Amino acid sequence: VLFVPQQEAWVVERMGRFHRILEPGLNFLIPLLDRIRYVQSLKEIVINVPEQSAVTLDNVTLQIDGVLYLRVMDPYKASYGVEDPEYAVTQLAQTTMRSELGKLSLDRVFRERESLNANIVDAINQASDYWGIRCLRYEIKDIHVPPRVKESMQMQV
Repeated sequence: VLFVPQQEAWVVERMGRFHRILEPGLNFLIPLLDRIRYVQSLKEIVINVPEQSAVTLDNVTLQIDGVLYLRVMDPYKASYGVEDPEYAVTQLAQTTMRSELGKLSLDRVFRERESLNANIVDAINQASDYWGIRCLRYEIKDIHVPPRVKESMQMQV
């Protein structure tokens, strides 16, 4: 007899093979045959994307970091589709950010932050659909410009 909390899904294997997903509330398992293999939270997960360097279209190197908001939509796919879903989505966010920044000049990076965020969310959702994860939002936290570039931007103003 098991009580699954609200906003969780427990993946049960029977004799080492997927059997079913336990929904919130009262559930019954057969001892020795059934085993809870994965516990997936169905709440929104916030992941800090570490700072990374990226090169813009006009060859300026930026240091950029962000925050990723995602939710497990399919506990089966999140359990069996990828080894570590959070790590996979974080890596995907980093590579997508670098590729999207490479398409923009430095001036446009600051002006088009919203479209940059939207493009990253779209790219993540295309890949993470197979993992049972949905990216809800991506927000760029900080963009650090090299000191010499910052000085030249201030001189230009």
